Amino acid sequence: MEQAYWLAWTKVSRVGPATQKQLFLHFGDLAVAWRASVADLAAVSGIGRITAEAIAQDRPAIDPLQLWEEHSRANSQWITPIDESYPPLLWEISDPPPVLYYRGALTGWQSQLAVALVGTRSPTAYGRRWALRLAETLAQREIIVVSGLADGIDGEAHRGCLNAGGATIAIVATGLDQTYPSKHRALDRQIEQSGLIVSEYAWGTPPDRSHFPRRNRIIAGLCRATVVVEAPQSSGALITAHLANDYGRDVYAVPNSLEVPEAQGCLKLLSQGAQLVLGCEEFCANLGLLASAVMPTSQMSQQGSLFEWAENSVAPTIPESLQAIAQAIPSHESISLDQLVEHLGLPLSSLSPALLELELLGAIAQQPGLRYRRL
Repeated sequence: MEQAYWLAWTKVSRVGPATQKQLFLHFGDLAVAWRASVADLAAVSGIGRITAEAIAQDRPAIDPLQLWEEHSRANSQWITPIDESYPPLLWEISDPPPVLYYRGALTGWQSQLAVALVGTRSPTAYGRRWALRLAETLAQREIIVVSGLADGIDGEAHRGCLNAGGATIAIVATGLDQTYPSKHRALDRQIEQSGLIVSEYAWGTPPDRSHFPRRNRIIAGLCRATVVVEAPQSSGALITAHLANDYGRDVYAVPNSLEVPEAQGCLKLLSQGAQLVLGCEEFCANLGLLASAVMPTSQMSQQGSLFEWAENSVAPTIPESLQAIAQAIPSHESISLDQLVEHLGLPLSSLSPALLELELLGAIAQQPGLRYRRL
């Protein structure tokens, strides 16, 4: 039972999510990695001899199967990267959570398009209004709205999605038996009825300041695009935006006045190249979406712990404006984003939305390392 070993590795000192992913990529099976010698462990990227020796000292005190049994009794619903229900986009990041806990009614969320709406805990009326508008627009297009259940913009994003009858996912920084802030207990229950509450922390874990930046990487990693609705320069939402950029995802920011302190973080992002949100409809158009567009729901096949759209689906109709880009992407092997930029001579700001639209049409699939293959 390899799931037990994904859990066991989280108990080993000096092994974080990034190292755990490298162990899996190196050995192909964390049960095999668990039995590996110090020399074999030291050969894994990012480990080295000292860490390998520390791992060897820790392992004898951990019984993976016993740990799995105890953990399963204490935590009702949880997945690891080897499970088919693990989100493929999240696996693409360098440090995907080895264990994800969830509760709620939403199914099939791993293969649906999701957009993150994030921002300050102390927004202006303008910021609240735009969080609601954007969330409602996304929900009307059957796009999942992802946020962090915090005060301010997060709460408005969840509410706006729920108001429009959409599905929303809250990524939290505590165990699932707790709600932080406590004032959002009612909102938490509303989300659970039609969406999901997700965490990388086991039940019983209280809030801690160090958890929130780690939570932000999951928000960014789950989504094709992240929108910073309103944020001062010190906002944690900027961490989410920078992580999304590092992961090769689209980053947007809502503009505001130079005189509004709560907007300075958004203005800084825009000066650094974030895409501008000029309205709800135009925002969706920039995402490469039509009003009726949804993520393809064809069955996905597992390759290791990654998933791709099934290749036996009906060939999509590709708009003429995208045909040259589609033809530049090979079907027998993948091509990197940098190679596409060089080959096509297009700026990244134009190419990224086009690639997203081709993905939504089911014409191409994104693979690890920002590589693409035509289906």
